[in-house]
Amino acid sequence: MKVLLIGGGGREHAIAAALKRSSRVEKLYCAPGNAGIAEIAECVPIGVMEFEKLIAFAKEQQIDLAVCSQDDPLCAGIVDAFEAADLKIFGTRANAAIIEGSKAFSKNLMKKYGIPTASYEVFTDADAAIEYLKTQKFPIVLKASGLALGKGVLICQDYDEACAGVREIMLDRHFGDAGSEMVIEEFMTGREVSALAFCDGTHYALMSSSQDHKRIGDGDTGLNTGGMGTFSPSPFYTEEIDRQCRERIYQKTVDAMAAEGRPFTGVLYFGLMLTQDGPKVVEYNTRFGDPETQVVLPRMETDLVDVMEACMNGTLEQIQLKFSDDAAVCVVLASGGYPEHYEKGKVITGLDVLAKRDDIYCFHAGTRFDEAGHVVTSGGRVMGITALAPDLKSARAKAYEALEDVSFEGKYFRHDIGKALDAVL
Repeated sequence: MKVLLIGGGGREHAIAAALKRSSRVEKLYCAPGNAGIAEIAECVPIGVMEFEKLIAFAKEQQIDLAVCSQDDPLCAGIVDAFEAADLKIFGTRANAAIIEGSKAFSKNLMKKYGIPTASYEVFTDADAAIEYLKTQKFPIVLKASGLALGKGVLICQDYDEACAGVREIMLDRHFGDAGSEMVIEEFMTGREVSALAFCDGTHYALMSSSQDHKRIGDGDTGLNTGGMGTFSPSPFYTEEIDRQCRERIYQKTVDAMAAEGRPFTGVLYFGLMLTQDGPKVVEYNTRFGDPETQVVLPRMETDLVDVMEACMNGTLEQIQLKFSDDAAVCVVLASGGYPEHYEKGKVITGLDVLAKRDDIYCFHAGTRFDEAGHVVTSGGRVMGITALAPDLKSARAKAYEALEDVSFEGKYFRHDIGKALDAVL
């Protein structure tokens, strides 16, 4: 079959690699793709929000299946547009993608259906938000309600910092229109775990657990990013935690969306906090996580196309997801200055060395080819170096060893991805 993957980040490179492993995929296209994806797919210069051009291309090339796992086009209705054009696409319809597109919606959904989460209030007026802060305990969490590339969250230690955060989000619009509505919520403590699940509107199939590292600096310091590294599986996600999540969160969320007339089809991301009172939902995403996908999909043994079709056909119960016993650790290489100001166009060397290793994946995120044919940086997060090994400790050591082979001016990475594992391994 012919498959069109829509997107161009590290997540899409990991999805492309999984699709390429499928015995059913004869031809893989990616729009717009990146320099790494270009090695395994034919990249076409169409943006993810150019729905009409994407649909025209899919019809012209007689695409059998399109795949989208990026928040902006999903929330804007790319699945609805493809289906209206009588084209098959894996992803979430706009009315269900709101579970990520509006944090206010998702928090209200959890409150209505008794799904455990942090206590919160929603605001559209900055003065009202600042007045509310006078009654709260600190630290406290401020979240831009809309889409903000995973960065629209501020953890504030005191009242003055929180007031400045309100102004930054709602008045200065540091995160754009995402800040026209804001959620203020209780600061939860505990281990964070990411759980991704395939959904067909009625049922879910859980993938292997993982843990992301959002802050830019070692020791979880500095600004939030789209993700600086991750590992899978998480030893903190125990059988007891799994039982509680299945009982209180996963199916209840799928049922809640169906009850709201918004049946969820696609990949549902559960960001979890393992608190003293049990697991609670930090956030939902309507897609594969990034960089979680870069450690989960390399371990998945079930044919990805079969799973996607089961989600679309409502037959997910018939699929048995299988993952290898190997562990995976991904360390993200970023441009110096990310997530704020950084330079692009830096030549990347050493990729040929990594290409010779079958236990290392180099998932490109912000890369492109320059006029001379060199692979150069084109984004804040440049690539994720993922290592597979029999255990997490070995995978972590292998990932850090491998990333030394790749060089570009301003290369930055965290040195402590997975360091929390030392306490349990």
